[in-house]
Amino acid sequence: MIKQKYYLIKTYGCQMNVHESEKLAGVLNLFGYIETSEQLSADIVVFNTCCIRDGAEQKLYAHIGALKSLKKNNPNLIICVCGCASQAEGRAEIIKKKFPFVDIIIGTHNLHVFQEYLESFIENKKYICDVWENEREINENYNALRTSGANAWVNISYGCNNFCSYCIVPFVRGKERSRKMEDIINEVKNLIKEGYKYITLLGQNVNSYGNDIDDKNITFAKLLEKCAKLDGNFKLKFMTSHPKDLTEDVIKTIATNDKICKVIHLPVQSGSNKILKLMNRKYTKEHYLSLIKNIRNHIPDCYISTDIIVGFPCENEEDFMETYNLIKEVQYDGVFAFMYSKRSGTVADKMEEQVSNEIKRKRVNELLKLSKSITKQKNSELIGKVINALVDSYDKEKKGYNTFTDSGKSIFVPSDKNIISIHSFHKVEVKRMINNKLIGEFLN
Repeated sequence: MIKQKYYLIKTYGCQMNVHESEKLAGVLNLFGYIETSEQLSADIVVFNTCCIRDGAEQKLYAHIGALKSLKKNNPNLIICVCGCASQAEGRAEIIKKKFPFVDIIIGTHNLHVFQEYLESFIENKKYICDVWENEREINENYNALRTSGANAWVNISYGCNNFCSYCIVPFVRGKERSRKMEDIINEVKNLIKEGYKYITLLGQNVNSYGNDIDDKNITFAKLLEKCAKLDGNFKLKFMTSHPKDLTEDVIKTIATNDKICKVIHLPVQSGSNKILKLMNRKYTKEHYLSLIKNIRNHIPDCYISTDIIVGFPCENEEDFMETYNLIKEVQYDGVFAFMYSKRSGTVADKMEEQVSNEIKRKRVNELLKLSKSITKQKNSELIGKVINALVDSYDKEKKGYNTFTDSGKSIFVPSDKNIISIHSFHKVEVKRMINNKLIGEFLN
């Protein structure tokens, strides 16, 4: 009897990494592996890595190191490290030196060759370390094993051309490359047929989709419009937008198509023009606020969220207060605030006037406290409103359904009976709020 083989993929970082892990899982599935959540049961462990912040990288190293004894007890265990951390300059050598028990090390540019590397290692049992220096043509030959419930991720582009002074992404993901529109449309069509309710278009900067293609009809607005016209019961989402490239065409397209979620994640990073310039963001606070005004003019009920970097080099109290006041002015539905983390190889890494961790923590906590108060107020304003929500699961212990709005906001619907289809859309009236948690009732 052939022994069943198991895989464990540990994913770090963004949604792009989550989807790439789905592609890795698709390859492992071809080899006969099935997923496990237990390290002790795994025949292969894959670390799909992130290096956007130092904390993520140090956490990764700790997790790899923890497998040393496991590998010693089970020499047949295959350990693979791939993704952004191994792609970053010099990191593959560090991983090789610190963790000689790792079997396969590859980067982001050759992730699509994972199947060949795995075949080679299984056959020859020879250590592999291959990190391509430059990006190549887009690979369309993959079969993802999707793990995100009713949501399906769809890459529309790879790489980034922005070179924000704090960000390592262009160095580990390469220059921006857009997929062919027809390939994207065909993938979305197939996903709708398979029953996915949310299709999320992915790119480091979705708004610049098509800029590298010599055709003025290939734009993000056109892509959104074509996807929204497809038949089926689904909703369209996307991430992430860059303020310098968000056009009125995109805003109007979102406003006029019911299948596009009225949700825009628009990272501002700072409310200070001085800091924005040092970050190389290529827009001003005034331009950003004009975008917010335009969005709210066309889409009054739009859910707007943002990213903030606190404690960027040279950020003084006045700069911080500009960010604080921007959040108060915009009244974001969601704020993701992070302390600035130095990344080797970026411009900001060598900047003087680095802000202390103590000040960073103080400032980020102030922003999160402000954001929490705004969220509480906005949640209270939803009481009495009817929202089209996706039924995600039934909780037998709590006796009720977990449902989610297009923006990912949770609404719990009490019910003694489990009779509603999971992953179906239903109208929910928000009845009350308990400890900032929304409680609702089905209307259909």
